[in-house]
Amino acid sequence: MSTTTLAVLALTVAVAAFVQGSSGLGFALIVAPVAGMLAPGLLPVFVLAAMIPLNAYVAWRERASLDWRGAGWITAARLATTPAGLALLWLIPERSLGLFVGGATVLAAVVSLAAPAFAPGRAAYLGAGAVTGLTETATGVGGPPLALVYQHRPAAELRSTVAACFLVGEVASLALLFATGEGQPGDLGWALALLPAVAAGAWASRLVSHRMNAARTRLFVLGFALVSGLVLMLGV
Repeated sequence: MSTTTLAVLALTVAVAAFVQGSSGLGFALIVAPVAGMLAPGLLPVFVLAAMIPLNAYVAWRERASLDWRGAGWITAARLATTPAGLALLWLIPERSLGLFVGGATVLAAVVSLAAPAFAPGRAAYLGAGAVTGLTETATGVGGPPLALVYQHRPAAELRSTVAACFLVGEVASLALLFATGEGQPGDLGWALALLPAVAAGAWASRLVSHRMNAARTRLFVLGFALVSGLVLMLGV
């Protein structure tokens, strides 16, 4: 990897860590397309590994707001569908998978714009966890389902709960990818090399995260879901 490529990746990772640390979402959406263009062989392991320290930090920073009940149901469903996400990676062409997942995400976001406020229950948690297990293992992008479930909740609750769910899920996905030969040790090396960029973005996010109110966070969440869905559909 050239010095220029490494510098671009470092800047991208720092910006992505800032965005996710502030809002609770966005790291994979920002990093995956850039990494895919510069060093496609790093995906999805690099994105998953780079998010682990970031999500550990955010979950700890806002642990007082964490929705333990929701996180438990989401994590159970997410772990149960992780092997199916690996199967999708093997069986379905990448573009077809992106079209399917992206279309479903865009549809969910559009429906959410017109739907009244709701309090998520067990069915919503299980559904979001199941879809995240499929999409994050196969594509590295798993935020939209969780974002839509927590779109009407306080910003701190969204950030902490999504971070905790991601943290457990990323470790599980990485373990399965390495166990089946889909992951390479070198990908972890690049994630470690860019750890300072993750730390810089996460540190900066603490300066603005408290200013993210519920209404502003919901608008970002829906925008994030729409954009990520379109990115997956277009194969950017």
